Amino acid sequence: MTEEEEMKLWKIYKKTSDLDARNKLILYFAPVVKFVAGRMMVNMPPNVEYEDLVSYGTLGLIDAIDKFDITKGIKFKTYANLRIQGAILDELRASDWIPRSIRKKARDVERAIQALEAKLGRPATDEEIAKALDMSFEEYAELLSQISGTAMLSLNDVWYIGKDDDEITVGDQVEDTESTTPDLQIERDEAKSLLKEMILKLPEREKQVIYLYYYEELTLKEIGEVLNVTESRVSQIHTQCILRLRSKLAKERELFGSL
Repeated sequence: MTEEEEMKLWKIYKKTSDLDARNKLILYFAPVVKFVAGRMMVNMPPNVEYEDLVSYGTLGLIDAIDKFDITKGIKFKTYANLRIQGAILDELRASDWIPRSIRKKARDVERAIQALEAKLGRPATDEEIAKALDMSFEEYAELLSQISGTAMLSLNDVWYIGKDDDEITVGDQVEDTESTTPDLQIERDEAKSLLKEMILKLPEREKQVIYLYYYEELTLKEIGEVLNVTESRVSQIHTQCILRLRSKLAKERELFGSL
């Protein structure tokens, strides 16, 4: 399908709600669902089936097609990727797919990173985090593998709270609704700048993984080939990176909560 043909379908569907045009868009973008599900499956526990992720993601794709505004100048694939991932995570969360013990371990690592980096005034190394948790490096690496499934963000996860307690979700970063107020838009822009600043301050290897995974859209296996490490090690680096960012965002929430 050419760009002109795709845009024609969008215009027909948005103007007339034609179901045939909608179904053609769903079929055309179905590979995006499989791509997102495949990338996410790497970090999932054994009890999660790939077919289930595709099913959940398809619901997210349909929702994205229904809500997409072709006048905003946003690429649909960018918008859909986040919606699909959010739908998958929301369904998994509803089924309580992560045991409480694993959630607790993830929170323990976040707290350890937050406390350690507040003390050091710089990003903590793997070895320093392991020591703070009273673990060997090997034990810490295994722990990261265990909690890798928690290192995901949902559209409904509040990751920033503005000065007036306005909650901003990951989905807000790509969906610019008509109800957005000037003040909230300013806070969203500040949130984007904050997250960008946090990423720039990450250790070099973690920045590389973030860039290759989220911007270049490489798989963990492909990133491993680029960085000359194993796929499991890339997964561990990604998990630690997300936990590090979460610990920093938690600190921001505390700061805003005290104002």
